[in-house]
Amino acid sequence: MKKFSLFFTALALVFVLAACSLDNGSSSKEGTSSKEGDKTTKDSFTIGLSISTLNNPFFVTLNEGAQAKADELGAKLTVADAQDNASKQASDVEDLIQQGVDLLLINPVDSAAVASAVEAANAAGIPVITVDRSSEGGEVVSHIASDNVAGGELAGQYLTELVGKDAKVVELEGVAGSSAARDRGEGFNKAIDGKLNVVAKQTANFNRAEGLTVMENILQANPDVVGVFAHNDEMALGALEAIEAAGKDIKIVGFDATDDAKAAVKAGKMAATVAQKPDEIGSIAIETAIKHLKGETVEASIPVELELIKK
Repeated sequence: MKKFSLFFTALALVFVLAACSLDNGSSSKEGTSSKEGDKTTKDSFTIGLSISTLNNPFFVTLNEGAQAKADELGAKLTVADAQDNASKQASDVEDLIQQGVDLLLINPVDSAAVASAVEAANAAGIPVITVDRSSEGGEVVSHIASDNVAGGELAGQYLTELVGKDAKVVELEGVAGSSAARDRGEGFNKAIDGKLNVVAKQTANFNRAEGLTVMENILQANPDVVGVFAHNDEMALGALEAIEAAGKDIKIVGFDATDDAKAAVKAGKMAATVAQKPDEIGSIAIETAIKHLKGETVEASIPVELELIKK
């Protein structure tokens, strides 16, 4: 009988220990939450930034603004340079997801192509904020950018003042498919509708070297143009090189207010540039990311002030 009694006592002890183990497992599961669930309990965050290119002064400044604010607020910022390649950006975002970042800031190369990357982040439970350029798909917590349509309008209105009604002008477009190129072009054409004659409209992919080449070709076919609107300063500065080489006096309005462009405006070589304040965009993006991760409510769209810089 003693043997049976000891056996049943041992068996009962096994069941008690198993039950405790199950309870602990259940508690552990309940304590392990998704990134959305544990955001209010973490002291520091890792934020991924997928940036369209770091071969452009505007985005270098945006990155610097983001890094400075991340350092100030004690967040870790991991940056991936897409090098203006939508496929590379998709791969970069996947890598950042695998690294387990708490939130993704995405500055799209192509607003349509980036949608699948945003959706992949959504599926992984990682919140996304778009910066400067929007995404045409997926769920985004907030979009932080200047009003590019309004900026295009500013540029169009000022160029019209400079060259007069019915003047022949050129529009140098940004990367096809990017929201910045689409919106800036929309604003510009709205402002000049019925006022200026756009004799050439061609992409130079936000690139200075391409801006030079494209403008050289346009000048050969249209030697009588008197004005240029470029969707960014890099293309404007490339166009300036072509115009100076041709010995012409053509009014140029750019967009972004990079240091080189502001110097060209001050020297009287460019007529104006629309200031978009990239450092502020980067800084606000980090602030917004951390607010969201701490469970605070953030605005779905956060505009950053524009300014026309002229001599």
